[in-house]
Amino acid sequence: MAEGVARLPAQGSDTQWPEQAKRLSIYLVLLAGAVVVFIPFAWTLSTALKAPDRLAEFPPRWIPDPIVWGNFPEAVTIKPFGRWFLNTLFVVGVATTGTIMSASLVAFSFARLRWPGRNLLFLVLLATMMLPDQVTLIPTFVLFRHLGWVNTYLPLIAPPFFARNAFFVFLLRQFFMTIPLDLDDAARMDGASFFQIYLRIMLPMSKPALAVAAIMFSQFKWKEFLAPLIYLNKQEMFTVSLGLRTFIGESWGTEWHLMMAANIIFMIPLILIFFFAQKYFIQGVVITGVKG
Repeated sequence: MAEGVARLPAQGSDTQWPEQAKRLSIYLVLLAGAVVVFIPFAWTLSTALKAPDRLAEFPPRWIPDPIVWGNFPEAVTIKPFGRWFLNTLFVVGVATTGTIMSASLVAFSFARLRWPGRNLLFLVLLATMMLPDQVTLIPTFVLFRHLGWVNTYLPLIAPPFFARNAFFVFLLRQFFMTIPLDLDDAARMDGASFFQIYLRIMLPMSKPALAVAAIMFSQFKWKEFLAPLIYLNKQEMFTVSLGLRTFIGESWGTEWHLMMAANIIFMIPLILIFFFAQKYFIQGVVITGVKG
């Protein structure tokens, strides 16, 4: 009997070993994926710290020798990046505000109001997510040209005020449907209108979802390149993503070391947002999976 009892710990350790091996293999796969994802960033940083005559050396050197820190101040002073940074902040701030206002209002209509054809129209809205922006590029440009909006910021900041992005409507609608309908009934009994319910009940209770939408859209808008390229022709109106393109093809060729240095500086706000708002990114994935 004592021998049988003595073997129990050994059997327990045998069953734990496959589980530990499985967990270790998962960690190794994740680590390998992280290394693969980090390689482009590491090469960008390495190029940003190199001297111009060391850019094309073979075999390539990951750790520059010498390290040229002066590439960073030169990259942001040789071009009007201060002006471009302010332009980008303006576009991102106004467009994000418009997206949150319009998407939340449309999502409230789909989630809380009852009107004929609501579900059918919501399916049509979701179908637009499968339509690439390039398909509507030409007719949209013709429309904005007739409106006289070319070489202005209106093509970049006006469409978000009309709930143009169906994904954020879907995301907020999913969250709104998790809020009990009893709150709406109680508010209506107190004489509140639908807009007051939206403004005083739904929005305050939906701050996590609104934060997710704002962070995700602002990141997309910060690095947007195609729309500024099409509608902005004056260099003083460029956004940062469009300004990075000015390093290509000027003078004797592409100034890769300055371009990479400016790109690193351009990425800093996105990196900071990601590290300080990771929980909101995760919550965004959870919200989109909530049953509606």
